[in-house]
Amino acid sequence: MLLPESALPEYEKEIDHAGYISMDVDRGVLTRGNLTYQNICYNCHGDLALPGSIPDSLRFSEEQFKHGNDPHTMYLSITRGWGKMAPLVQLTPKEKYEVIHFIREKYIKPNNPGQYFEVTKDYLEGLPKGTSRGPKPVKREPWKDFHYGSFIMKSLELVGPDTLPQPRFTAEQIAWERAGNPRADTLSPNANIAYKGIAMRLDEGEGGMPKGKAFTLFEHDTLRLVGAWIGEGFIDWNEIQLDGTHEAHAKSVGEAQFELLDGPGWANPKNGKFTDPRFIGKDGRRFGPLPDSWAKYLGLYQYGNRQVISYRIGDTKILESHRFIDSGSKPVFSRILNIGKSSSDLITRIAKSGIGITTTSTQVNQGKEGNILTLEIPAEATPLNIEIFLAKEMSGKLEELAAHINPEDLTPLTKGGPSRWPQVLETPIIKSPTSGGFTWDKLSRPLVNPWNSQLRATGVDFSPDGNSAYIPCWDGEVWRVDGIAENKDTVTWHRIAEGLYQPLGVKLVDGNIYLTCRDQLVILRDFNGDGETDFYEAFNTDQQTTEHFHEFAMGLQIDEEGNFYYAKSARHAKDSLVEQHGTLIKVSPDGSQSEIIAHGFRAANGVCINPDGTFIVTDQEGHWNPMNRINWVKPGNRFYGNMYGYGAPEDTSDSAMEQPLVWIAEGFDRSPAELLWVESESWGPLNGSLLNLSYGHGRLEILPFEVINGQHQGGMVRLPIPDLPTGIMRGRFHPNGDLFVCGMSAWGTNQMDLPGALYRIRATGKPVHLPTDLKAYDTGLEITFSDPLNTKSAEIAENYSLSTWDLKRSSKYGSIHYNKKYPNVSSARLSEDRKTLFLAIPGIEPVWQMLLEYELEGSKGEPVSGILQNTIYNLRESGRK
Repeated sequence: MLLPESALPEYEKEIDHAGYISMDVDRGVLTRGNLTYQNICYNCHGDLALPGSIPDSLRFSEEQFKHGNDPHTMYLSITRGWGKMAPLVQLTPKEKYEVIHFIREKYIKPNNPGQYFEVTKDYLEGLPKGTSRGPKPVKREPWKDFHYGSFIMKSLELVGPDTLPQPRFTAEQIAWERAGNPRADTLSPNANIAYKGIAMRLDEGEGGMPKGKAFTLFEHDTLRLVGAWIGEGFIDWNEIQLDGTHEAHAKSVGEAQFELLDGPGWANPKNGKFTDPRFIGKDGRRFGPLPDSWAKYLGLYQYGNRQVISYRIGDTKILESHRFIDSGSKPVFSRILNIGKSSSDLITRIAKSGIGITTTSTQVNQGKEGNILTLEIPAEATPLNIEIFLAKEMSGKLEELAAHINPEDLTPLTKGGPSRWPQVLETPIIKSPTSGGFTWDKLSRPLVNPWNSQLRATGVDFSPDGNSAYIPCWDGEVWRVDGIAENKDTVTWHRIAEGLYQPLGVKLVDGNIYLTCRDQLVILRDFNGDGETDFYEAFNTDQQTTEHFHEFAMGLQIDEEGNFYYAKSARHAKDSLVEQHGTLIKVSPDGSQSEIIAHGFRAANGVCINPDGTFIVTDQEGHWNPMNRINWVKPGNRFYGNMYGYGAPEDTSDSAMEQPLVWIAEGFDRSPAELLWVESESWGPLNGSLLNLSYGHGRLEILPFEVINGQHQGGMVRLPIPDLPTGIMRGRFHPNGDLFVCGMSAWGTNQMDLPGALYRIRATGKPVHLPTDLKAYDTGLEITFSDPLNTKSAEIAENYSLSTWDLKRSSKYGSIHYNKKYPNVSSARLSEDRKTLFLAIPGIEPVWQMLLEYELEGSKGEPVSGILQNTIYNLRESGRK
């Protein structure tokens, strides 16, 4: 069990398990259980047709239980976690037993009867006694309660009247995947997806996007107005960032008013043609931005609840904004364009034919390209301010509007507007005990806030004066935390940005805030000094973004020459579509160019730049990744193992890939995040060490390593800090030597107690007795500790326990342990300074994973225990004996 009994709510001691297990399993129970299963369980456990996204999770319909198949044991697994399964602390007892009944009746009883546990009277009488049913379930939909603002950037499908249903998996596709091949795509054949969408709410009212009733969708790769829709609900909320659904992307909910399918929104100004030259993915779809000479997205201005899109067509700058005119049964949308002086005629695609359209200008000409309505703007008519009115059908209302409207000059909306988030929220700093080598103070998030934000933190960097931290959050907002360098017991939080597409990295350069988002690298610009973002400047938009849920853009670092670096994940269980899937990407200092410098990653969670100019990129267990990896990335666009990544070699053998510094055991760290180098004199002997942040277990780990024959190899051991209650994603050392780390709980992590958190880690100067150096010899291991050990305890061989095993890399998800062995530590010897320990290990050999457990004492007799998990590729000769 992962969660101890002491961490359970008090009501768990009084639950009437017998009553829940013997309850009448009616249609309502099964319906609610099914809903819980779809929202929480399906991602990992799958259904009757396909395994889940983690195929080695139990398939209830055909596999044998590993931890008891009776209802109460299933309840304990859900409540406290087991193996890779994290505790589902968000579920009430009623919800847990409803989903258990659903699993038993839907999957086990009809399909796997040998695993169906028959409930008897004796069984019920032997259960823990109780009379409580626990708290009543509360419908939890934080993704709908969150105030996203009046726009949100994301991959979004506009569902129109002609959209075909999403096809189901065929028997052939299921057999193909089960044979070890990548999962097939099942998109609607005519899905109208804005891969880099900007969805905007146009009606008035509180509550942001979720409460709106009129929306437009713009796509900044193609610079097209994808369409508009009306109705309550905004979207279906089905995606990993929202309700947690894998293998899904969000779709509009409501009635589409008009739409424009994928392709350039403006003709090439050089020839007047719409021929699409963008990158063609493996499935035939096109991805990425139009060529810079043709078109370029410049960014988004925000003024109150208004948005102004800024872009360029050829040499012509254009500002665009949208309006909604609520005219009852015949709503009207409008597209306001401020077109600068152009040296060539311009043509823009408006929408599929069959709708009503009129404009305020007599200098433009309406046209048609196939079934697409176009608007031709002669060069001599520019500069031009024009408003285009669109409705589901033509009416006199459109003509009346066009006749009485003077097109708006959008320039005043680009200078900075009134404050949108004036609230300053003060929170306490909750300090940890100071008895050990480190303290871990929590800078509390403002849980009660006007926007119902969960503050799922994904990055941290500091203001030039060091007194503020900038924290992007996965749900699209950015916060400034003030007072972090002051000797106070509180800090203040100020929201400064919203609507971004899954920001997962931040870096301040010369005081400017740069963010890695899934659709772009963006700079936040404040024009009027109120600390809030007035312009979301598109620094680099080279990302080849698809709708797939797994292709996160992770981390942001900068080298001495000013180049930026981030990692882009591949698709989960599916073959890559674009060049950038599973890569490390370099962006030039001016943002004008990007290049791939390493490939073959699966889920690369962040980037670390090493002192020698190389990089470290973590990767996660999955298909073609038998276990988690810490990759030391060298120049030359080398391949790092994921055969589903773009540009993978034909050779699937291990010799065709770069080996990681260490393969990390799932029990040690199920999901490594970003690494960083310790840059703090206050950390004493750990200064200059390599540090891993664990998203999977919410902990920090030191990585001692060596290089033999050009291959990095080493291991990791955790810092003496409790597992933090959320997954730790990013960290940076403050100029004063403190380490700030932040994180969230979203996809697979054991740490689900908090949706997000921000911590300050400080070294106290007390001994920590951590390994700082590790060398593998042909006769044993040499380990150097940060602080002196007790010689007597260190030289007792029985104080050490070793186990080793190998892994097998394949198209299957992860790997079981092969060749499990338990080598003997025949002797141990401590150096004169009592810091360097040599363990003699007869028959030591290269191995995928080694686990060393030790129980020692420090120089003052204090207990020193730890687990060192490492990988050995090569052995040094002439080892100590």
